[in-house]
Amino acid sequence: MLTSALRTIALATLVSATAVSAYAANPKVGGAAMFEDKNIVENAVNSKDHTTLVAAVKAAGLVETLQGKGPFTVFAPTNEAFEALPKGTVETLLKPENKAQLTKVLTCHVVAADAMSTAIAKMIKDDGGEHDVKTVGGCVLKAKEMGGKITLTDETGGVANVTIADVKQSNGVIHVIDKVLLPKM
Repeated sequence: MLTSALRTIALATLVSATAVSAYAANPKVGGAAMFEDKNIVENAVNSKDHTTLVAAVKAAGLVETLQGKGPFTVFAPTNEAFEALPKGTVETLLKPENKAQLTKVLTCHVVAADAMSTAIAKMIKDDGGEHDVKTVGGCVLKAKEMGGKITLTDETGGVANVTIADVKQSNGVIHVIDKVLLPKM
């Protein structure tokens, strides 16, 4: 009887632990909870680390697109990533006359797929250590994995590290990165 009771408790614990891990909360981004039932824009506006990105998305007129059905994978640079650009770059890109250039930069951070980090890592492995990632902006990023971390090399040779992976959204996934990815201009 005691053995049967212990088995029941062990089974209940295992089922409970499995259920919890299957519904594990998204990581917080910029101090804010990210909700799987909200879209990319609805979540991004709550991240204190992505205010520059949100302002840029608004200036480029991409809010409606990124609120759309998707699926999208967004490599989301932090405010620090934007601050690391040469002085005046962000201000220049945000000017209305530079909307096309801003749109190009931003869409080089978006992939028309729902690509979790495990899928990206598998593609990298399957391709011999480097996978070409084609973005909706026409850029080709080079994805690599080293020590369990994914990096992206842009068309100018800049390398961004994924610092927070797999932030699920209702219309895709966000991977936080530490550098702005730039297209060849």
